Amino acid sequence: MTKHNIKFCENNFQYETDKIVKILEDDFSDVEVEVSSCLGYCGDCATSPFALIDDVFVNTDTQEELLEEIKSYIE
Repeated sequence: MTKHNIKFCENNFQYETDKIVKILEDDFSDVEVEVSSCLGYCGDCATSPFALIDDVFVNTDTQEELLEEIKSYIE
């Protein structure tokens, strides 16, 4: 099984993406979670929750939608 890599920006935690980090770390053993001080997507980071899923940029309107997108990608 391939271990997926999900990257988050600390500055994006304003959109509660830190909750997604905890869920992924607690519930998904096939996921490697990385948190960085900056991922270089500052314009997007300021306006919506996002993550890099295996280096693919994904953003949504809400933290809940982002979690669902991540789950659909990794399951």
